Amino acid sequence: MEAAMDLMRRISPNQSEMALSALLSLLPHHSTDLLSQVDQPLQVCMDTESMKEFILCEYNRDADSYRSPWSNKYFPPLEDGPLPSDELRKLEIEANEVFAVYRDQYYEGGVSSVYIWENDSQGFVACFLIKKDGSKTGHGRRGHLQEGSWDAIHVIEVGPEEEGNAHYCLTSTVMLSLTTEEKPSGTFNLSGSIRRQMSSDLSVAEGHMCNMGKMIEEMEGKLRNSLDQVYFGKTREMVCTLRPPPEGIQFRLPES
Repeated sequence: MEAAMDLMRRISPNQSEMALSALLSLLPHHSTDLLSQVDQPLQVCMDTESMKEFILCEYNRDADSYRSPWSNKYFPPLEDGPLPSDELRKLEIEANEVFAVYRDQYYEGGVSSVYIWENDSQGFVACFLIKKDGSKTGHGRRGHLQEGSWDAIHVIEVGPEEEGNAHYCLTSTVMLSLTTEEKPSGTFNLSGSIRRQMSSDLSVAEGHMCNMGKMIEEMEGKLRNSLDQVYFGKTREMVCTLRPPPEGIQFRLPES
């Protein structure tokens, strides 16, 4: 299991589905652990009732159906699928509306979904998802990429309130994959993933939504900086070492 997880951490996100399928065939007795611990590129489905797209993941799945955060119904239809309590459903609706604005301002498009459910510690868990297709045929607004995607998964465990405070534990994963194709430089492919965790005890005076939003915004800034240093920075260093640009020309990677 340790070797399998080590392999999945190093494989390209655009090949992770094939790798996970192979590992499930080789290690069927570890299938539950693999499916719960390995993050896969996010998929999108259409809510035919609200006519809005929503993101599919393990956190809104029951059997082969997925619950939409917009209509609170399962697609394909499922009669006895679990639903959040009325109080958490109200918070879930608010979170989806707020996160849609956040997504549009930070990502200039894409699809977002938020799912909230109870846990065993009298608190709750919230999952914030963003998928941005930055390719020319996707919903990217700049169109510099032949193919490209950004998948962000933020899972926050919120403990019960104690003396006006609550404990928040955020686990974030970002999967990046991009391909450019130009006649002068040829085809360029870059992909990878990164995961980070942070915890904090915060006052609930301003509400859970405010606290969760601040933590996600801070974490996404750190993840973007890490990706820039680890992937783009190292790639820039290698390319400029192997093929130094002409004097006076600054090398830069394409923006999504």
